[in-house]
Amino acid sequence: MFDLPLDLSNARILVTNDDGIHAPGLKVLEAIARSISDDVWVVAPEMEQSAASHSLTINRPLRLRQLDERRYTVDGTPTDCVLLAVNHIMKDARPTLVLSGVNQGSNIGEDVTYSGTIAAAMEATLLGVPAIALSQHYENRAQIDWSAAERWGAEVIRKAVSTPWPKYVLLNVNFPACPADQVTGIQVVRHGKRKIGDELVERVDPRGKPYIWIGTLRGEADVAPDTDIHVVFHGGISVTPVYLDLTHTPTLQTLRHAFE
Repeated sequence: MFDLPLDLSNARILVTNDDGIHAPGLKVLEAIARSISDDVWVVAPEMEQSAASHSLTINRPLRLRQLDERRYTVDGTPTDCVLLAVNHIMKDARPTLVLSGVNQGSNIGEDVTYSGTIAAAMEATLLGVPAIALSQHYENRAQIDWSAAERWGAEVIRKAVSTPWPKYVLLNVNFPACPADQVTGIQVVRHGKRKIGDELVERVDPRGKPYIWIGTLRGEADVAPDTDIHVVFHGGISVTPVYLDLTHTPTLQTLRHAFE
């Protein structure tokens, strides 16, 4: 078990993301963190690392830069950022909570397997620090409404850390693409499944060489109501516990029999 419930007034909070140190969502999350604690640290990627998943940089050295007091950037992945923050920058007084986000775009359904935002929370969890990943769904990238995250973020965090979580569990939170006063509520639900779309764009670059760009189209039809996908697309905030032990226990015994 993590050391929860957590007294947020005395919490040492590490804030990170995958959209980069200058991302608007990071500013939103910093404000949320500072509204619940005076001890907030920021360690975020120098450049955008969306869809970096749980990748770790091992084939080159990492550059760490201090931008301000308790504010750093790393020329690596979200996983690198958390690893350096916990085991190097904050090694003398480790964080008691890690917040990752607020991601520019939701992380629902199978998105969690690609997400750098989730990966940062994964790394913290593996290092023994409770972590929450937060993402803001949007319908128009040019006009993202962050008000749902701004208004509800602190409340979600407070409620989340008021109860114990098992070891190797992180929380995945997604805010809907609607104004804060239109949020329909907070629901604890499972991850849903969506049909991955066929948005592969084939074109030719200025030098005449063909290329393929992978899009983000997903099907939203026939999604179960007790899932994060349904909740977020219907104006609610989804909270999903993610378990990092990937072993499928029921299959262990049947598979053992096959190898006897």
